[in-house]
Amino acid sequence: MSKIFLNYFFTNSMHSLHKHAVLTNVSNFVRCYASRKRFYKNTGILRGEGKFEVTLDQRKLKTPKGNPFIVESEPLALAVATEWNSQKGNITRSKMHLTTLCNTVIDNPNNLTKYDMVNYIINYLDTDTVLFQANEQEDLLTLQEKEWDPVIAWFNKRFNVSLVKSRQMDLPPVSQQDKATLGKHLLSYNFATISGFVYGVDTLKSVILTLACIERFVTPEEAVLLSRLEEEYQTGHWGRIEWAHDLNQQELQTRLSAVILFAYFNTQTNKIKAKETQ
Repeated sequence: MSKIFLNYFFTNSMHSLHKHAVLTNVSNFVRCYASRKRFYKNTGILRGEGKFEVTLDQRKLKTPKGNPFIVESEPLALAVATEWNSQKGNITRSKMHLTTLCNTVIDNPNNLTKYDMVNYIINYLDTDTVLFQANEQEDLLTLQEKEWDPVIAWFNKRFNVSLVKSRQMDLPPVSQQDKATLGKHLLSYNFATISGFVYGVDTLKSVILTLACIERFVTPEEAVLLSRLEEEYQTGHWGRIEWAHDLNQQELQTRLSAVILFAYFNTQTNKIKAKETQ
């Protein structure tokens, strides 16, 4: 998990440097990223009664709704503090995915329940990216079968379901039995973790790839490439705009790495304990 942690912050950092290098003279593009000046020097965390808060100098971090930023995982609090500390001259919230995930859980702006989110995830299976395979391009179909079919087979075995792929856009809906089976598994997680899963599904447009990544069957890098398989195939034929495709891929990898970290931190019962002074 430490490798994913390092990859998340390294990719985030390299993504910023790359974007700066290729877009220095494109002022209109830069302006679309809302940011504010960094107003603090140091970040830290406070511990109390099994809860953890993030501090910016002596100020306690707040959510967009003004709620106290409190999490139950010390590693997560440390990761969020690191995320804030990684901001340099300006604070770019669009890159702070762990902070965003925590804010969403704490504020719950859409008043969702865990059941609402699980229902969203299992119904997303009906349009899952990897279940729809090419019906006209044989070369693409061959590639999809090679790369996607093993993941589908793993998913069916791991979750005891029977999902089938389709070469038509009218894929039969996933059976209610399979949805119930997967739903029961998802409900075993807490609210925060399920929120992370939704973020992952929306990133990859795939429940199958998200859970394969959560379960470490594939890496975040592999999951992103698999989710972009058709796009990569098409750009291989028609060409690609190197920096644009690279930036998009790095952004997806950063988002997904944040999901993996967020899920991991929210499902671990062990805590980091500060060494007591003798």
